Amino acid sequence: MGPWGRMLWTLLSGPGGRRGGTQGRVFGSWPPHPPLPRLLNPTELVSHWTGVFEKRGIPEARESSEYIVAHVLGAKTFQSLQPALWTQPLTPQQLHCVQELCSRRLQRMPVQYILGEWDFRGLSLKMAPPVFIPRPETEELVEWVLEEMAQRPPLMEAQDGPWILEVGCGSGAISLGLLTQLPKSRVIAVDREEAATRLTCENAQRLQVQDRIWIVPLDVTSEGSWTHLLPWGPVDLVVSNPPYIFHQDMEQLAPEIRSYEDPVALDGGEEGMDVITSILTLAPQLLKDSGSVFLEVDPRHPELVSSWLQSRPDLHLSLAAVRRDFCGKPRFLHVQRSGPRCSCPADPRPEPQPA
Repeated sequence: MGPWGRMLWTLLSGPGGRRGGTQGRVFGSWPPHPPLPRLLNPTELVSHWTGVFEKRGIPEARESSEYIVAHVLGAKTFQSLQPALWTQPLTPQQLHCVQELCSRRLQRMPVQYILGEWDFRGLSLKMAPPVFIPRPETEELVEWVLEEMAQRPPLMEAQDGPWILEVGCGSGAISLGLLTQLPKSRVIAVDREEAATRLTCENAQRLQVQDRIWIVPLDVTSEGSWTHLLPWGPVDLVVSNPPYIFHQDMEQLAPEIRSYEDPVALDGGEEGMDVITSILTLAPQLLKDSGSVFLEVDPRHPELVSSWLQSRPDLHLSLAAVRRDFCGKPRFLHVQRSGPRCSCPADPRPEPQPA
């Protein structure tokens, strides 16, 4: 994600620097915007809607208007438009489309949902509410996993690659980011929400990696959930950007987040640890010897997770490393397994079903 995307999320993420959600609330309806007096070119149109957004208190007013105008003109960003288009008036149909999309922004709908797609590490992914929108921090999580994989010795058989379990796949951003960079890898992607597994499936097909991903509807917090994953184990890595917002922080997040994204993908319970501890409890059942868990967490979690692991020596897991995000906050955890593993069925694993 480029600097414009990071800038947009910095403001939209709210005081906690993170996500939130109570799906479906609509903010007060503004009166219809008066028709434009004449046809405007892209530069004039961006200035016009920037003024409207600023007057209505919409965050990142210029960036929002630039993304929308560029999208209608078939570009990813305003800066990537051909210079000749900057002074060419839009057609009435294009102007109407811009007005429709900007009206959604006035209702505080996230730009990602308005455009219906968003880039993640150079991959164009479909976005649809209420499925969680991937943030710039999660790109850093994928980058860290790739760095760690590059430092590991190659697997014995040339045709094999790492087996990866993603918990809480959402749009599929993490799974697909790893699959496209690790050509021999295989991924099991799980999520409790049907909308998420469906969107991951669509994005896998969009990127033509559906033959290397298994998409499983599963709630890892439910009792015995690990038994549904045993046919795919053991895995090399477990990767997750789980719900980790402290419950009391949910209402402090930006309206864009509170009103459109699924709270199930956001609320981690009283201390934001509900799903994190479920993943760590699950990990020893599925990880290979010296397997790893990579997590994106709240900056308060490294200490909490370390204490929790020390209280559970039976899991044979230890906090191996903590990594900071681009804002300097301790955001990512590497948890290492070192101990006996519960028995898992040997290969062959199930054949992949078309995503």
